Amino acid sequence: MHKYEIIIYWSGEDKVFVAEVPELAGCMAHGETPQGVVSSVQEAIQLWIDTAHDAGRPIPQPKMRRLMLA
Repeated sequence: MHKYEIIIYWSGEDKVFVAEVPELAGCMAHGETPQGVVSSVQEAIQLWIDTAHDAGRPIPQPKMRRLMLA
């Protein structure tokens, strides 16, 4: 599992959960459940990293912020 910050929110317009990875520009995913969107965004993170690597672009290191659950 990657250690990047993930922001998850509900999109009322699309009726899905959305996950964004602020440290990886444009990296996001959606899913019908919070658990599903976490799985999907982990795949998106790996694809983002693989694509950046193949293109010779820098890959940011995770900032390792603390996890806060409500």
